[in-house]
Amino acid sequence: MSSKPKLESLKKITRRSSIGLLAASIPSGIWAGAIEPDQLSTTHREITLPRWPRALDGFKIAQVTDLHYRPGADDKLLAKVIAALKEESPDLIALTGDFIIQDQSSLPELFRELKVLSAPHGIIASPGNHDRWHCSQSLLRKTIEKSGVSYLANAGTTLSIKGENIFIAGIDSIWGGTPDPSKTWSGHQRDQPVIALVHEPDAFDHLRPSHRIDLQLSGHTHGGQCRVPLIGYAPAKVKYGKNYIYGHYEKEQSQLWVGRGIGTVGLRVRFACSPELAILTLRSA
Repeated sequence: MSSKPKLESLKKITRRSSIGLLAASIPSGIWAGAIEPDQLSTTHREITLPRWPRALDGFKIAQVTDLHYRPGADDKLLAKVIAALKEESPDLIALTGDFIIQDQSSLPELFRELKVLSAPHGIIASPGNHDRWHCSQSLLRKTIEKSGVSYLANAGTTLSIKGENIFIAGIDSIWGGTPDPSKTWSGHQRDQPVIALVHEPDAFDHLRPSHRIDLQLSGHTHGGQCRVPLIGYAPAKVKYGKNYIYGHYEKEQSQLWVGRGIGTVGLRVRFACSPELAILTLRSA
């Protein structure tokens, strides 16, 4: 019997498979490039902190990270973020860096839009690597504080709430800046709970052994930006964001939340990893 019929059948199967894969990839590509990058999702998570004051049980923090604002392209998405923040009414808003991609002129435009936001205990920002690569510290501080947002880079601030003192530590970007943990925690009093704004999540393992961290808020990874559906695997990993990709982690008495972020780097695409506003409700043990 000739092998020619078998060969022809194999070619037909291969051709059909290729056409099928191509047909499946076209709608996926449209979704990843034209739809999902604007599909803002809101994640609500309760996090119990062993040393969190009972008087502050239910304290709500909104984390906004990795906006990577592109004027024109991201205006509708930014409007959704602002509307969602107003609806959620958090006690504190934390902006954990990467406000821009490359063009520093987009920084004032972004913070002019964010100026409409408020929270009972303020809005606090710390820088990401892209901010530090393309902006000076003076430009970042001047632009951000002009909008009414507190800027912390190697600095901390104490919030007095219901008779309790909470320390907010904001460190400079690990990758793009000159991080100084000692300076950042210098104003911390021993028994104060600490919320640390640290753009790059992998710094968690280096900071927590020598500095109190009750909860670290990070971004940087975009949750992978494009993930494998169902299993959630993120093929692409970024420097200082390889060990903690997305979600909630706990080590001893310190905990870490890594947000998926809002914007994108490179192509404006997301797949199985939509933009995220994280609303974290802190519970006492």
